[in-house]
Amino acid sequence: MNRTERSELRRLPERGSHDPKVIHEVLDAAFLAHVGFSASAQPFVIPMIYGRDGDTLYLHGSTASRALLVLTGGAPACVSVTLIDGLVLARSAFHHSLNYRSVVAFGTARAIAEAARKTRAMRVISEHLIAGRWRDVRGPSRAELAATTVLEFTIEEVSAKIRRGPPIEDEADYASTVWAGVVPLVLQPQTPVSEPRLAAGIEVPTYLPRGLRFK
Repeated sequence: MNRTERSELRRLPERGSHDPKVIHEVLDAAFLAHVGFSASAQPFVIPMIYGRDGDTLYLHGSTASRALLVLTGGAPACVSVTLIDGLVLARSAFHHSLNYRSVVAFGTARAIAEAARKTRAMRVISEHLIAGRWRDVRGPSRAELAATTVLEFTIEEVSAKIRRGPPIEDEADYASTVWAGVVPLVLQPQTPVSEPRLAAGIEVPTYLPRGLRFK
């Protein structure tokens, strides 16, 4: 991947990284990406689920989606992923913050035309969300594939930024009697709720607790 001015970390660069391992860990831990692009001089940011394969992200949606119609032609795009790990509460309002892990990737997206490649990309997305689910469910039909646009987003440039730890305060504020610290936040799976028309005797799959990767 290239590294130019657009992916250079200017503000608090010590929190940043271009290490592929760090970037992949953030992408693999998250579920939702925000995809930014411009159409007719109007910027848009659309939330989308995704899957990663190496330095490629797969995105999908309806063939009628405006976002996908624009991106299909190889328009420049920006994909952002953020995980919130905690509320950082300081003694002063100015120094309140968040602990987070984020990735910003620049590149272009192209539509996948071949049915076999589309199906494989949809499997990557499915397995990213719930590992082991794909082998249980019915695969997409020919009509469903035709109604779905699947994009291959090639990461050209990317950077990660991470904040950890307690608040950083002005020295004079450490004498304050106001509580300061971190409130950790975790995305926690709850007990699965069966669909109302589920046939009697069908158990919740054993892979669900392991497959849902909330980190």
